[in-house]
Amino acid sequence: MQNKKSLNHLAIIMDGNGRWALNQDLPRTAGHAAGEHSLSRSIDWAIENKLEWLTVYAFSTENWLRSEEEVDFLMFFNRDILIRRREEFNQKGVKFKFLGDLTDSQIPEENKKLMIETEEITKNNKTLNLVFAFNYGSHNEIHKAVLDLHNEHISENLKLNDIENNFYGFFQYSDMPFPDALLRTAGEKRISNFLLYQLSYSELIFIDTLWPDVNGDILDDVLLEFNTRNRTYGRN
Repeated sequence: MQNKKSLNHLAIIMDGNGRWALNQDLPRTAGHAAGEHSLSRSIDWAIENKLEWLTVYAFSTENWLRSEEEVDFLMFFNRDILIRRREEFNQKGVKFKFLGDLTDSQIPEENKKLMIETEEITKNNKTLNLVFAFNYGSHNEIHKAVLDLHNEHISENLKLNDIENNFYGFFQYSDMPFPDALLRTAGEKRISNFLLYQLSYSELIFIDTLWPDVNGDILDDVLLEFNTRNRTYGRN
């Protein structure tokens, strides 16, 4: 299905891997592995529908609170995806970006190295901007932007609208447009500290499908739902 409206940037909270595994009588880690196929399908779908940006919530700052076994698996798994799939998506013209605090000492050094390398290798690609929110929390992102704004020695006489117009420039990827839509899978209806500043006028779409079961047909339905929305941005 071709994009009929202005869906330029889709953000996704990929929820339900653990429940999918439980339903299959498998360990939670098997759900994350199954979710890789949904991610691949979603990237291909985004390219087919000519989206310019796809942002996925890969690992939140709160995910460190999960069991040590699951965190270790997720660190290994995200590293493994880059090793196995990077060249495939590079050939498709996907530009990788990693949104979050990559200076955190909890992140294995090999992960950091691979993420930096991947950004460098794919930096000139034009087909799709793929943003992995990794070790990401929106509160942290906003707090850092405020601190950086302060450190720029903004004059006390600066007008409020000047601060508002320039504030997003202190975010990690100020060139990233605000999402047109946020999709969250697995029936949960909350934002979970994800892109709080950027989602101010995004269309929120919640579906019951668990993330490993998401495919192109389901994403087509999401696009249809988006196209029914009347986006007034507060004007009506």
